[in-house]
Amino acid sequence: MWLDILYVVIGLVIGLLIGFFLSKYLTKKYMKENPPINEDMVRTMMSQMGRTPSQKQVNQVMKSFKKQM
Repeated sequence: MWLDILYVVIGLVIGLLIGFFLSKYLTKKYMKENPPINEDMVRTMMSQMGRTPSQKQVNQVMKSFKKQM
């Protein structure tokens, strides 16, 4: 009886760990393939703030976003 309960608990823990790491991997893969922001969005945001962005500034912002991921 105790052995059956132990098997269920061990199975749940292993399932949770596999699910966690699988979802973490898939989320990172999705974010790499489909970034939430691109260069056009950065240019638009900077233009709305009243700045005319240079390519160097856009590259710096994109690099900082990629560094955070």
